Amino acid sequence: QFVESGGGMVQPGGSLRLSCTVSGLSFGAYEMSWVRQAPGKGPEWVSGINPTGSHAYYKEGMKGRFTISRDNARNTLYLQMSNVSAEDTALYYCAKSSDVATMVRTARFLSQGTQVTVSS
Repeated sequence: QFVESGGGMVQPGGSLRLSCTVSGLSFGAYEMSWVRQAPGKGPEWVSGINPTGSHAYYKEGMKGRFTISRDNARNTLYLQMSNVSAEDTALYYCAKSSDVATMVRTARFLSQGTQVTVSS
């Protein structure tokens, strides 16, 4: 089970920290990702992190603005967003990285996501 939180309304240039608490699986054994779906668009992968948290990966254009991290002791994945723009408005989901391709292809998600709205 994945429960995302931390979304909300933020002004352009602002910051937000998303969290995802995971249960029902060995969180520390899996590479994890964030995926987002903007209004009227298909899902896109945003960022991923390896099981130990030592390596992070980002969609082009997001490195430097977004920082992914994880706390395996708390079974929690994070996404620190900074200098956000209207283009970052979307529902944000966390997932095992191995599930991302299917999510992007089918637009079916295993959780509710958390809404981020960037607006002045």
